[in-house]
Amino acid sequence: MMKGILLAGGSGTRFYPVTHEAMLQASTFIQAIEERQGLKVACLEEIALRMGYITADDVRRLAEAMAKSVYGQYLLDLLDQPLP
Repeated sequence: MMKGILLAGGSGTRFYPVTHEAMLQASTFIQAIEERQGLKVACLEEIALRMGYITADDVRRLAEAMAKSVYGQYLLDLLDQPLP
């Protein structure tokens, strides 16, 4: 049986075969970007806030539920910065 990722989107469904090595490389790449830039890749709460789909109060409520995690702290720190 072939293992991989099945993605469904507006342009159809695609299957991407993935090896353990490829997943590790992708994970390392994302980690490097996040550490160098101080940003989270694909932080849905941040995207929704910046696009106006949710408010800062919504983000605060979500972040407080995760306040003991690095992700929750990232969201709380996000609220201390001015939005572009």
